[in-house]
Amino acid sequence: MDRDKIIIYKTKEGLPAIEVAYGDDTVWLTQKQIAEVFGIQVPAVNKHINNILRNKELDKSTISKMEIVRVEGLRSVKRMIDAYNLDMILSIGYRVNSVRATQFRIWANQILKDYLLKGYALNNKKLREQSQQLLELKQAINN
Repeated sequence: MDRDKIIIYKTKEGLPAIEVAYGDDTVWLTQKQIAEVFGIQVPAVNKHINNILRNKELDKSTISKMEIVRVEGLRSVKRMIDAYNLDMILSIGYRVNSVRATQFRIWANQILKDYLLKGYALNNKKLREQSQQLLELKQAINN
């Protein structure tokens, strides 16, 4: 799985950013990262994943192995851990009852609404950051 790109997710409360692996046209998070995003404990994430798989809402294709390096004692150790794609992350987000999960659902519902009503959704922050490119694109379209 190609995970060359990293997306940074930051909560409304300004909590530490979470690095999200991006590859195969989706994002990938570990159980620990999913717990951080939704403000819950890892066992709750595990419970939701097991329920989602048991109910056949999603299948195991939403899970991939990811190699991480972590410090254990005085040494760095490579470990293979499970990472979950956006489909699983979304399914968990709609099951969790926490303030951050509610913020996530509000955000996700707005994005979905934009796609359904407009046929697209805009990332206003990215648009502001790329204003020069937008001006060049506008000039190219008008010429």
